[in-house]
Amino acid sequence: MSTRIKICGITNLDDAQAAVAAGADALGFVFYDKSPRYLTIPAAAEISRQLPPSVLRAGVFVNAPEDFVLRAMGECGLGLLQFHGDEPPAFCMQFGLMSMKAFRIRDAGTLKELARYQTDAWLLDAYSPEAVGGTGEKFNWALAVEAQKFGKLIFLAGGLTPENVAEAVRQVRPFGVDVSSGVEAFPGRKDHAKLRAFINAVKTATA
Repeated sequence: MSTRIKICGITNLDDAQAAVAAGADALGFVFYDKSPRYLTIPAAAEISRQLPPSVLRAGVFVNAPEDFVLRAMGECGLGLLQFHGDEPPAFCMQFGLMSMKAFRIRDAGTLKELARYQTDAWLLDAYSPEAVGGTGEKFNWALAVEAQKFGKLIFLAGGLTPENVAEAVRQVRPFGVDVSSGVEAFPGRKDHAKLRAFINAVKTATA
Protein backbone atom coordinates (compact mmCIF):
# COMPACT_ATOMS: atom_id res chain seq x y z
CA MET A 1 0.00 0.00 0.00
CA SER A 2 1.34 3.41 -0.92
CA THR A 3 2.07 5.89 1.85
CA ARG A 4 -0.43 8.75 1.98
CA ILE A 5 1.05 12.22 1.59
CA LYS A 6 -0.33 15.22 3.45
CA ILE A 7 1.00 18.70 2.75
CA CYS A 8 0.20 20.89 5.72
CA GLY A 9 0.25 24.64 6.27
CA ILE A 10 -1.37 25.52 2.93
CA THR A 11 -2.06 29.26 2.83
CA ASN A 12 -2.79 29.99 -0.83
CA LEU A 13 -4.35 28.47 -3.94
CA ASP A 14 -1.10 28.39 -5.93
CA ASP A 15 0.59 26.14 -3.36
CA ALA A 16 -2.52 23.99 -3.00
CA GLN A 17 -2.75 23.35 -6.73
CA ALA A 18 0.98 22.65 -6.97
CA ALA A 19 0.70 20.08 -4.19
CA VAL A 20 -2.26 18.38 -5.85
CA ALA A 21 -0.54 18.35 -9.23
CA ALA A 22 2.53 16.75 -7.66
CA GLY A 23 0.40 13.94 -6.21
CA ALA A 24 -0.52 14.96 -2.65
CA ASP A 25 -3.41 13.02 -1.13
CA ALA A 26 -4.37 15.58 1.50
CA LEU A 27 -3.89 19.25 2.30
CA GLY A 28 -3.89 20.80 5.75
CA PHE A 29 -5.33 24.19 6.69
CA VAL A 30 -4.05 25.58 9.99
CA PHE A 31 -6.79 27.34 11.96
CA TYR A 32 -4.48 28.49 14.75
CA ASP A 33 -3.80 32.21 14.85
CA LYS A 34 -0.39 31.90 16.52
CA SER A 35 0.99 29.90 13.58
CA PRO A 36 2.87 31.57 10.70
CA ARG A 37 0.72 29.33 8.48
CA TYR A 38 -2.57 30.52 9.96
CA LEU A 39 -5.53 30.66 7.61
CA THR A 40 -8.97 32.11 8.29
CA ILE A 41 -12.01 29.96 7.66
CA PRO A 42 -13.17 32.11 4.69
CA ALA A 43 -9.70 31.95 3.11
CA ALA A 44 -9.54 28.17 3.51
CA ALA A 45 -13.07 27.82 2.13
CA GLU A 46 -12.11 29.80 -0.97
CA ILE A 47 -9.12 27.52 -1.62
CA SER A 48 -11.14 24.40 -0.88
CA ARG A 49 -13.83 25.30 -3.43
CA GLN A 50 -11.23 25.26 -6.21
CA LEU A 51 -9.71 21.86 -5.42
CA PRO A 52 -10.76 18.49 -6.85
CA PRO A 53 -13.09 16.48 -4.59
CA SER A 54 -10.61 13.60 -4.43
CA VAL A 55 -8.21 15.64 -2.27
CA LEU A 56 -8.76 15.28 1.46
CA ARG A 57 -9.07 18.60 3.28
CA ALA A 58 -7.76 18.53 6.84
CA GLY A 59 -8.40 21.19 9.43
CA VAL A 60 -5.68 21.71 12.03
CA PHE A 61 -6.91 22.99 15.40
CA VAL A 62 -5.25 23.91 18.69
CA ASN A 63 -7.69 24.06 21.62
CA ALA A 64 -10.39 25.54 19.39
CA PRO A 65 -13.96 25.95 20.64
CA GLU A 66 -16.47 23.36 19.47
CA ASP A 67 -18.49 25.88 17.45
CA PHE A 68 -15.37 27.04 15.62
CA VAL A 69 -14.55 23.46 14.57
CA LEU A 70 -18.13 22.95 13.37
CA ARG A 71 -18.02 26.17 11.36
CA ALA A 72 -14.74 25.16 9.68
CA MET A 73 -16.19 21.75 8.86
CA GLY A 74 -19.24 23.27 7.24
CA GLU A 75 -17.57 26.03 5.27
CA CYS A 76 -14.34 24.32 4.15
CA GLY A 77 -15.52 20.83 3.22
CA LEU A 78 -13.19 19.19 5.71
CA GLY A 79 -12.79 15.43 5.68
CA LEU A 80 -10.34 15.17 8.58
CA LEU A 81 -10.00 17.00 11.89
CA GLN A 82 -6.47 17.21 13.28
CA PHE A 83 -6.08 18.25 16.92
CA HIS A 84 -2.74 19.60 18.15
CA GLY A 85 -3.63 21.02 21.55
CA ASP A 86 -4.72 19.65 24.91
CA GLU A 87 -8.08 18.44 23.63
CA PRO A 88 -9.45 15.49 25.65
CA PRO A 89 -10.35 12.28 23.79
CA ALA A 90 -14.10 12.89 23.90
CA PHE A 91 -13.72 16.32 22.31
CA CYS A 92 -11.72 14.94 19.37
CA MET A 93 -14.27 12.24 18.57
CA GLN A 94 -17.57 14.11 18.91
CA PHE A 95 -17.83 15.62 15.43
CA GLY A 96 -18.82 12.61 13.31
CA LEU A 97 -15.81 13.09 11.04
CA MET A 98 -12.45 11.33 10.76
CA SER A 99 -10.21 12.60 13.52
CA MET A 100 -6.49 12.54 14.20
CA LYS A 101 -4.74 13.47 17.44
CA ALA A 102 -1.24 14.86 17.22
CA PHE A 103 1.40 13.95 19.80
CA ARG A 104 4.71 15.69 20.31
CA ILE A 105 7.06 12.80 20.94
CA ARG A 106 9.72 13.58 23.52
CA ASP A 107 10.67 10.07 24.69
CA ALA A 108 9.24 6.58 25.17
CA GLY A 109 7.10 7.87 28.03
CA THR A 110 5.07 9.96 25.59
CA LEU A 111 3.79 6.78 23.95
CA LYS A 112 1.76 5.96 27.06
CA GLU A 113 -0.55 8.84 26.20
CA LEU A 114 -1.48 7.49 22.76
CA ALA A 115 -3.86 4.73 23.87
CA ARG A 116 -6.15 7.26 25.58
CA TYR A 117 -7.13 8.58 22.16
CA GLN A 118 -9.16 6.20 20.03
CA THR A 119 -9.22 8.63 17.12
CA ASP A 120 -9.02 7.27 13.57
CA ALA A 121 -5.32 8.09 13.36
CA TRP A 122 -2.41 9.49 15.34
CA LEU A 123 0.07 12.05 14.08
CA LEU A 124 3.53 11.76 15.63
CA ASP A 125 5.49 15.00 15.63
CA ALA A 126 8.68 16.21 17.27
CA TYR A 127 8.50 17.80 20.69
CA SER A 128 9.45 21.45 20.89
CA PRO A 129 8.87 23.77 23.85
CA GLU A 130 8.45 26.70 21.44
CA ALA A 131 5.69 25.49 19.13
CA VAL A 132 2.94 22.89 18.74
CA GLY A 133 4.01 21.89 15.22
CA GLY A 134 5.74 22.95 12.03
CA THR A 135 9.10 23.30 13.77
CA GLY A 136 11.17 21.35 11.25
CA GLU A 137 12.62 19.23 14.05
CA LYS A 138 12.65 15.43 13.90
CA PHE A 139 12.39 12.84 16.64
CA ASN A 140 13.65 9.30 17.16
CA TRP A 141 11.83 7.28 14.49
CA ALA A 142 12.31 4.10 16.54
CA LEU A 143 9.56 5.48 18.80
CA ALA A 144 7.25 5.72 15.79
CA VAL A 145 8.00 2.09 14.98
CA GLU A 146 7.07 1.23 18.58
CA ALA A 147 3.83 3.20 18.25
CA GLN A 148 2.80 1.04 15.30
CA LYS A 149 2.24 -1.80 17.76
CA PHE A 150 -0.87 -0.05 19.09
CA GLY A 151 -2.61 -0.79 15.79
CA LYS A 152 -3.68 2.73 14.83
CA LEU A 153 -3.03 4.51 11.55
CA ILE A 154 0.16 6.53 11.99
CA PHE A 155 1.03 9.76 10.22
CA LEU A 156 4.71 10.58 10.63
CA ALA A 157 5.67 14.25 10.90
CA GLY A 158 8.50 16.33 12.31
CA GLY A 159 11.55 17.40 10.35
CA LEU A 160 10.70 15.49 7.18
CA THR A 161 12.38 16.77 4.01
CA PRO A 162 12.86 15.61 0.42
CA GLU A 163 16.26 14.32 1.53
CA ASN A 164 15.18 12.15 4.47
CA VAL A 165 11.56 11.15 3.85
CA ALA A 166 12.38 8.02 1.83
CA GLU A 167 14.45 6.64 4.72
CA ALA A 168 11.66 7.59 7.16
CA VAL A 169 9.11 5.69 5.10
CA ARG A 170 11.32 2.63 4.80
CA GLN A 171 12.12 2.60 8.51
CA VAL A 172 8.69 3.38 9.99
CA ARG A 173 6.27 2.20 7.27
CA PRO A 174 3.67 4.77 8.36
CA PHE A 175 0.19 4.99 6.89
CA GLY A 176 1.02 8.56 5.92
CA VAL A 177 3.59 11.33 6.11
CA ASP A 178 2.86 14.95 6.95
CA VAL A 179 5.13 17.82 5.95
CA SER A 180 4.98 21.58 6.29
CA SER A 181 8.26 23.44 6.87
CA GLY A 182 10.30 20.80 5.01
CA VAL A 183 8.86 21.90 1.66
CA GLU A 184 8.72 25.64 2.27
CA ALA A 185 10.54 28.55 0.70
CA PHE A 186 9.67 30.45 3.90
CA PRO A 187 6.95 29.99 6.55
CA GLY A 188 3.57 29.96 4.84
CA ARG A 189 4.86 29.66 1.28
CA LYS A 190 5.76 26.36 -0.37
CA ASP A 191 8.75 25.71 -2.61
CA HIS A 192 7.20 23.86 -5.53
CA ALA A 193 10.41 22.08 -6.50
CA LYS A 194 10.74 20.78 -2.93
CA LEU A 195 7.09 19.71 -3.02
CA ARG A 196 7.66 17.62 -6.13
CA ALA A 197 10.90 16.16 -4.79
CA PHE A 198 9.28 15.23 -1.48
CA ILE A 199 6.30 13.51 -3.08
CA ASN A 200 8.51 11.69 -5.61
CA ALA A 201 10.73 10.45 -2.78
CA VAL A 202 7.75 9.03 -0.90
CA LYS A 203 6.34 7.33 -3.97
CA THR A 204 9.72 5.85 -4.87
CA ALA A 205 10.20 4.51 -1.33
CA THR A 206 6.84 2.72 -1.39
CA ALA A 207 6.94 1.54 -5.01
